[in-house]
Amino acid sequence: MSTELDRIAELAREDGQRQFLSIAHLLTPEALHRAFKALRKDASAGVDGVTYAESAANAEENVRKLYERLKGKRYRAQPLRRTYMPKENGEQRPISIPALEDKVVQKATMELLNAIYEQDFLPCSYGFRPGRSAQQALDEVGRIICRKGTSYVLEADIRGYFDAIVREPLLEMVERRVRDGSLLRLIRTWVNVGVIDDGRLLVSETGTGQGQIISPLLANIYLHYVLDEWFEQEVKPRLRGRAYEVRYCDDFILCFQYREDAQRVLRVLHQRFARYGLELHPEKTRLIEFGRTAAANARRRGEGKPATFDFLGFTHIGARSRRGRFTIHVRPMRKRRRRGLKGISAWCERHRHDPVSEQCGALNTRLRGHYPYYGRPTNYRSLWQFYRSVRRIWKKWLNRRTRGKTFTWTNFAALLARHPLLRPYIAHSWVGTGSPA
Repeated sequence: MSTELDRIAELAREDGQRQFLSIAHLLTPEALHRAFKALRKDASAGVDGVTYAESAANAEENVRKLYERLKGKRYRAQPLRRTYMPKENGEQRPISIPALEDKVVQKATMELLNAIYEQDFLPCSYGFRPGRSAQQALDEVGRIICRKGTSYVLEADIRGYFDAIVREPLLEMVERRVRDGSLLRLIRTWVNVGVIDDGRLLVSETGTGQGQIISPLLANIYLHYVLDEWFEQEVKPRLRGRAYEVRYCDDFILCFQYREDAQRVLRVLHQRFARYGLELHPEKTRLIEFGRTAAANARRRGEGKPATFDFLGFTHIGARSRRGRFTIHVRPMRKRRRRGLKGISAWCERHRHDPVSEQCGALNTRLRGHYPYYGRPTNYRSLWQFYRSVRRIWKKWLNRRTRGKTFTWTNFAALLARHPLLRPYIAHSWVGTGSPA
């Protein structure tokens, strides 16, 4: 972080009510060039069709011209290009892709705003923050439930969060800290810019355009005031027992010591969110008993196994360690696992006639992406199941290209000896949430 940003962070940390009136001048050519270099090199182009590689050929000149337009207030954000990604439930998730120069300005602005808001955001927030990750959020869930006497977990899901954010309250929240007119005009432009979808310009009244670089920060600011600060300062002091929150952007859980506290919060949470245009998904939001006594209570009620909950791609399961202590085991959510294997099968089908060495390299790239995220200590068996499933899929599609000759497991074993698939490994150490199983 530059000296100027260090100073802004220090001032924000010293006074939580301080408003920053003049900071847009820190969007310098150096800051814009640093933002350009930090962009993803393989990211999709926006409506202007300009890719990173094309702009990199004359980066300094492009950045200089962009800076002159910003300084002269001639910069105009371009409409977003709408594309769609398949969701786990079969629906399509809209993604809005900004033009390259808009990415540059947003990246530089986000760095500037992070210096302020990182002093405000609470420890319960982990998503899209410098030095924080989903793995840390998962570690914290384990620590809270195993060490803090949690008995109930509220698993929550916000319906269409990025598209539901109400812009005026969002901008009012930003203005609590930032009163620089130039920066506010930029943010207002980005949240109100239209979207090109199938050749048509669409303009909506709500949302921040999921896919814009600035959107995760704005989404964090919104939920910081709507949820985090409210839960910490207004809700928790009124509860009978202990309560905790862990949030990763719009994905969060609330943990409670007592059921009556959890039920009260669930009731008022609906009202609180409705006030800001948000809605909890009725089918994905539920309160469950989860903790040391959940299994015994479920058996006493004749319910069999206790409930589990999903968070950040993992199903969390109450278990006992070798020493008999309560702990949490995690498994990949079934729909995530099915989606991953379905994608690998589709890839193998399309590329079954490629050279075997290239197929092996591509599959290992996918496995290298899977293990670092899902390689948690209690998930080793599931990693091996995933690995064996990938082997079976690969063998199946290699067998389809043998033109009637059966590709036996003996043949496949010999092929694997020459072109091995990456074996599973645990990427994260045990963090002491309980005792290792």
